[in-house]
This record gives sequence, structure tokens and C-alpha cells, in this order.
Amino acid sequence: MADLPYFTWQEVQARIVEIQKEHQICIHKKELTELDIYHRILRFKNYMVAMVNKSLLPVRFRLPVLGDTVFYTRGLKYNFELIFFWGPGSLFENEWSLKPEYKRGGNRLELADRLSSRILWIGIANLLLCPVILIWQILYAFFSYTEVIKREPGSLGARCWSLYGRFYLRHFNELDHELMSRLSKGYKASSKYMNCFMSPLLTVVAKNVAFFAGSILAVLIALTIYDEDVLAVEHVLTSITLLGVCVTVCRSFIPDQHMVFCPEQLLKVILAHIHYMPDHWQGNAHRYETRDEFAQLFQYKAVFILEELLSPVVTPFILIFCLRRKSLEIIDFFRNFTVDVVGVGDTCSFAQMDVRQHGHPAWMSAGKTEASIYQQAEDGKTELSLMHFAITNPHWQPPRESTHFISLLKEKVHREATGAQQGVTGENQALTSTNSLHCDSEPRSLVANLLLGPPSLASLHLARETSIHPVSIGVSEPALGLRSLSPVSTSLHLRSSYPSARLPPHEHSSARVMTGSSTDARTISSGSSAWEGQLTSMILSEYASTEMSIHALYMHEMHKQQSRGELSRHTWHRQESDESSESVNEDFEAGRSFPRSSTFPSTATTHHERAPSQRHHHRASDPAAGSSQVQRSPRVPMGWSEDRQMGRHHEPVPEEGSEDELPPNIQKV
Repeated sequence: MADLPYFTWQEVQARIVEIQKEHQICIHKKELTELDIYHRILRFKNYMVAMVNKSLLPVRFRLPVLGDTVFYTRGLKYNFELIFFWGPGSLFENEWSLKPEYKRGGNRLELADRLSSRILWIGIANLLLCPVILIWQILYAFFSYTEVIKREPGSLGARCWSLYGRFYLRHFNELDHELMSRLSKGYKASSKYMNCFMSPLLTVVAKNVAFFAGSILAVLIALTIYDEDVLAVEHVLTSITLLGVCVTVCRSFIPDQHMVFCPEQLLKVILAHIHYMPDHWQGNAHRYETRDEFAQLFQYKAVFILEELLSPVVTPFILIFCLRRKSLEIIDFFRNFTVDVVGVGDTCSFAQMDVRQHGHPAWMSAGKTEASIYQQAEDGKTELSLMHFAITNPHWQPPRESTHFISLLKEKVHREATGAQQGVTGENQALTSTNSLHCDSEPRSLVANLLLGPPSLASLHLARETSIHPVSIGVSEPALGLRSLSPVSTSLHLRSSYPSARLPPHEHSSARVMTGSSTDARTISSGSSAWEGQLTSMILSEYASTEMSIHALYMHEMHKQQSRGELSRHTWHRQESDESSESVNEDFEAGRSFPRSSTFPSTATTHHERAPSQRHHHRASDPAAGSSQVQRSPRVPMGWSEDRQMGRHHEPVPEEGSEDELPPNIQKV
């Protein structure tokens, strides 16, 4: 146990897999996989990530003065988890199994009424306890932040990732420390991007206020130095404190005079780390609308504290008036997207990362997915999560369809990387995604943020003063880094690409160890001490993080180029009825029109009677309907334009007995 803090997560995971083979700690299966371990740890969080991805949780609101606003606090999240997962009368009967009645579709209306009633009572309880919770929140905020504000008055002007942003940007099957590491790497670039949008008027006002407040503060400090009895004068000490806070706050609104406005490149660097970004942000990084939407993910610390203080008052109304209306959709979601994994229990089907079941044609899954619009994960969540998990866990064996997807991506990347190495720069997404990181004003700093990693790893890379031409960095290394999904091979390639004279002596021995062994180098120690083993693991984790960053940029470039050539795209739309298992082609055969986003409004408003058809969970559409080609066009991703869509045309809710013949929508994996 004394050595446990020095083990990395990869080492702990590898030992669990080995112990399962010897001692059979899980009696339901002979071997455990990395995905099984992640499913046990992240069972409920994967459900929450999926519900945020499908815009099922009421966290976005349109207010009269503030416009589109996101309100998602820790108190609201606590109530969601209380209702869905572990509270009295929740949907789960224990930590690993959904209640059997929620797996059948015949009594969905009764279950929806029961859930609606339960949400109402929990909302009323929140309303009655509102004064007590509000007093607790005020006291907690006072004791938590008063000392910090006194010591660092500018801390309220700092930014943090919002709770909604953490769920929106989170991959399926991503642990907390992996998410925090990824978002922390994008913090600096995100702060630079937000600081690019300083208002000139606000800057002038802040400079003048800071000047006058600083002048008075300087006089008081000078008098205090001359005669310390000045502090005994009434309100002098208070005035010095308030003036100091005022000067600090004003300086936070004054931009750096050496700052260069380079929003597009900064947004690319941010995308390399956070991996998710709405389509309409690309090319519009200089607009205030993009900045305001990004502020919903990357908010001020003061806004975070204010939302937490308002949470006891707002949460009851969200539960009573917003969440209750989604009771039927929630029941359908848990029934249609729950699978029983042997040895693990009931898990969210999105967490399987199966491109056939939940892939999106616009994200390199065309021809490999059978998912309807309802079943598709938005914003490329399935594809990016699959790539992230495959890079993080190189020993994991994905399903056949996922393996084909990864192999196809590797083939494309290898072909384009070879073309980039030969000087072919036409429609090269790998070259485009990496060269877009260059900014004429500061090319090295931004690229170093993505490719070179933190300063602690600077000894492993070329110094900035080297004579290598920037084009060679932008073409050769990133493009060749896309060739493999294994972080070990990536690190070996990077090590072999650099002159041996530039690497420290101990790096040559580490490279030889990794070259001569087929074991994942992240699960072994290359040195005799625990510190050397940790250092090696950290280095290889950085290489894996860099590789995933480049893959994310490449996939977004492919998605953008694919979207350009498509004329129209039908967005997934949630209905009041249970349409979760119908395919897109069946809907088109019935002649039903889909509502579009505000960017591509639908002109057809006629409705036809829908032909009755038997629904199958996670099944392909009728082959006869496969001839109808669905034209898709880029749209604002789910969660960003839900409130901007046109009026929805709801279909009548089917009778409760109409689905009594259906089997439970649960499948064995």
C-alpha cells in the first residue's frame, strides 16, 4: 500500500486485468477488459454525458434580457442524480441494474406519470428547504472565498470551466483525472482567446478608474509610511483595502499592450485540447457571438459563485416546470439506450462507442452506421470518444465495426501523411489541421502549446532556438504523428526523428527499452526508481495526449470538408411520442417532414399520416427504404441551437397498449 501513490492508472488497470485471470474476482466472465473497468466506474456519468449530448436535460433557457443562458449548478446536478440513479424511487434498483419495469415499453406512460409525480414532490421539497439551503450556500461561499478574495482580489476575474462545459466536453468513458488534465492544458489558450475581446470603452473606463483609485491609494500608503498613526484614523484602513481591490479589478479589464489579436489560431489550439466545438464557430472566432457561447463553457469565477448562490432558488422551478415535461422522454431514453453487459450490469449504450449503433454519417461513419437520427450521438461524440479510448488504452480490442473505423482513419492519415512528406499539399486535412495552428505573430508559442507539451518536457524536444524551419514542424512531425494509434510508436517516432545529440542520455536507454519490448511502456517502469517510472509514464501520456489532439483536429477538418459538399441536413428532433427506435428512412417513406435548425429552415409544412411499423431497438432500417438518400447539411450542434429551432410539430402519443407486444429493449453484450 505504501507504493500505491506512485502507481499510474495504467499500471493499476493492468494489474486488475491480470488478477482477474488468476483469481476470478468477477465470476460472470473469465477476463476483464479495460472497457469493463471504465463502465463500472463511470456508469452513471456516462448516462449524464449522453443526456447532455442529446439535450435531454433542461439546462438551456432563453431569458428576456440575457438571451440564451446555460444554468447548470452542483445543486441541480445533485437533484438529477437523486431522481435518476440513487434516490428513493429512482430508476435504478441498485448501483448496477435498471429496474425491470423501465426496460419494457408497454407501460411507458404509467412510468412517465410516476416519474413526473416524483419530480414534483422533489421540487416541492427543494422549495420548502430553499431558505435553509440558501443560508448554507451563503455561509459556504463566504468562508470559502473571503480569504481568497482578500489575498488575490483578481481571482474573481479569473475563469474556470463551467459544470455544463465539463459534461459537454467530456468523452464517453473518460475518467475525472483524464478530463481535468485535458481541460487544464487548454486553459491558457482559452484565457488568451477570451482576453482578445476587451471592449475599448470598458478599457478606457478601467484605465481612468484605476488611475484615480491608484493615486488615492498611493497617497494613503505614503502617509502611512511617513506616520503610522494615519492608520488609526477612522476608515483609512478600509479605504486602502477597497482601493486596492478596485485597482486590481480594473487591471483585469485592461488588455496586455503586447497582445496580438489572433482568434482563429487560438480557437484551433483550444479545439486541439477540448476536442469538441460547434461547427459554426469555425471561421467566426472573431465574432462576439462565438465568444459569448464559449463563455458558457469557460465562465468567470464570479459567475460560477453567483450561480451557486442562486441555485437553491432556481432549482425547484426547473424541476417543477421544466424537467417534469420531459418525463416521457427520459423514460424512453433509459429504455432505448440501456444495455446489459455481462459482468458489468446495465450501462448506457452510448458508452459502448459502437459506430454502427451510434455513429454519425457526418463524422467519418458514413456507410458504417445503421443508427437513426435519434440514435446518433451529436457533435461526433461517438467517434471522438472511440478514438480517445483507443489511444488511452492501446491494449483494448474494439468491436469489428469500430476496428474498421479506426483502420480506415489510420489508412487515410497514413496516405495523407505520406503525401505531406512528399510535398503534396492540395486537399490534405492533416496538413490543414496542423498548419492552421500557426499564427504569423506567435507561431512557436501556439504550436508548442499543442505539439511540445508543458515546459517540464522541454528536454525531450527541440529547443525553440533550433534552426529547423517552421514548415518542417507543421508538416512532417504532426502528419507523421497521425500514422499510428499507439502512443508508444508515436513516442518512438518522435524520438527517432530528433537528432540523438539533442536528447538527454537517459532518454536513449528509455527508447531502447520501449523498442525491445512489446509491452505497453506506460504500464512499466523504465528506471530503477519509482520517480523514473513516473517520469516515463508522464512522458508517454503527454505523447498520447498530443496524438489525440492531432486526431481531433484531423477529424474536425474532415467533418468540415464533408459538410461543405452536402446541401441539407436533417437534425435529430425529440418528439413527445416514442420515436426512438425508428430509422430515418422509415420516416421519409411515411412522408413526414423534419424540423430544421434556424440556419436551414424547413419550407415544407405538410404532414402525412405515418404508416404503422414495428419498431426494433438498435436495428437497421428496412432495406427497401435504403434507396432514399438523406441529404444532410451542417448545423449548429445539439445543445447550442435547441432554443433557436423552428416550431416543432408533435405527433400524437401512441396508446399505452400499442407497444404491449414489444419485447424489452435491452440487449446482451
